[in-house]
Amino acid sequence: MSGCGQPERPAVTPSSTAAPTPSVGHSDPIPDSPGGPPLPPANALTDVMARLADPAVPGDQKITLIEQGTPDEAAGLDRFAIALRDNAALPLTFEARDLAWSQAVPGNVVTTMVIKQANPAGSEFRYPMEFAPSDGSWQLTRQTADLLLELDTAAPTPPR
Repeated sequence: MSGCGQPERPAVTPSSTAAPTPSVGHSDPIPDSPGGPPLPPANALTDVMARLADPAVPGDQKITLIEQGTPDEAAGLDRFAIALRDNAALPLTFEARDLAWSQAVPGNVVTTMVIKQANPAGSEFRYPMEFAPSDGSWQLTRQTADLLLELDTAAPTPPR
């Protein structure tokens, strides 16, 4: 098709038509609006999760995958991936469904992430997540990371 006018936007095809399930602290999403920027491809978000779950990627290289990530969280990111491996959950597969723009934070994207374990006896896990843009890529928002991952640094020594 040729002609003048606005270029055609690529269609975003969610796996289902239901809106993402809101979670505590997440606002209702707003759909991809006509004339606005297109939503990111689903694999831009699933790749973030796959790298976070990969024990071959050192924790210090995962810090940039989390909004406001700090070097103190590298050990927690390593523990997360090692726990997945030790519990025979790897490799995980991720599917981002129902992508939409966040109403709470302009530019952020919300999605329902479907996570499946390699172990056929394992169940499917669905979790509403939010991602923030960062230098041409995407990061798991601080709020989602805090709810999903246990990244606390070592517990302080109790007073004597």
